[in-house]
Amino acid sequence: MKLSIRKGFSFGLTSGIITTLGLIVGLHSGTHSGLAVIGGILAIAIADAMSDALGIHISEESENKHSVKEIWESTIATFLSKFVFASTFIVPILLLELSAAVIVCIIWGLGLIAIFSYHIAKQQRANPYKTILEHLTIAIMVIVITHYVGDWVAALG
Repeated sequence: MKLSIRKGFSFGLTSGIITTLGLIVGLHSGTHSGLAVIGGILAIAIADAMSDALGIHISEESENKHSVKEIWESTIATFLSKFVFASTFIVPILLLELSAAVIVCIIWGLGLIAIFSYHIAKQQRANPYKTILEHLTIAIMVIVITHYVGDWVAALG
């Protein structure tokens, strides 16, 4: 895979999973509304995917070492991967009771991060367990923090 596409894909996948999990957990604990969670996922899948794609685009341009084609490859790969991965979290929300769906989403997201982290570690000839643990720790921190922020917001109302 070309470096420009790999950059966009890896950023979009990671950001799409972690951002969406944080949003799902926070909205669930704050509202307990399936519609709010679905609306949030759609917002992340569209607005945040476009925002991250523009961020990658500008970042790549600012390095002043990439061709226009490489910049657009990273931009499009970022948007598509974030959009697709964020959108996959809608399925459990539509099919299951909300609390069960949130658990399934967490397992799905952490599983994807673990698989991708393993792949990265193998490419870099690094210890896969250390890489997986590092990435999952960050993701779990986001999940825990957004859960408590959702509880705090709910308590305000």
